[in-house]
Amino acid sequence: MKNSTDIKSLTDNEIIDIILNKGNSQYFGELYDRYITKVLNKCLGFSSSIEEAEDLTQDVFIHAYSKLSSFKTHISFRKWLFVLTYNFCVNYVNRDKNRKMSRASVELTDANELLIDVDDNSLFQLKEQQLEKALEIIAPEDKMIVLLKYQDDLSIKELQIIFDLGESAIKMRLKRAKSRLIQAYNTI
Repeated sequence: MKNSTDIKSLTDNEIIDIILNKGNSQYFGELYDRYITKVLNKCLGFSSSIEEAEDLTQDVFIHAYSKLSSFKTHISFRKWLFVLTYNFCVNYVNRDKNRKMSRASVELTDANELLIDVDDNSLFQLKEQQLEKALEIIAPEDKMIVLLKYQDDLSIKELQIIFDLGESAIKMRLKRAKSRLIQAYNTI
């Protein structure tokens, strides 16, 4: 293995190439070190304690390592890892619905009912603390797409690739998620 200064100078893609083509899994530790804090912060948003978030974070990195061969360079590793993190956390929350978390999901009887047209500037003007509470209330799938778009700054095109959906479908999902977020925010 190269010394640590050599490893730190490598790009994410170069490290992945070494892992996949030369079978040197020790290099994954560098990717782990680069992204542990950001992944942990994302997991905190889907968990009820720091310990649970730490466990989720470890599981995410194990999952990322096992899925590394599916990584495609048309999206950055950072964005790929964050999408994987959100998907993992959403699946975790949905799989474990019986656990007691302070979440009261906002239900809509009809998908188009109460659909509010929300522009991006409206989202940015919400008070941070109330916004965090509203994000806890909405469904994990809605939270995921909103965070990918506005926190992780993924483009519509990148979301299309990730979700394997057309542009209009992504825009509609975002519109619905923003609408539900505003509804949740207004109930706080």
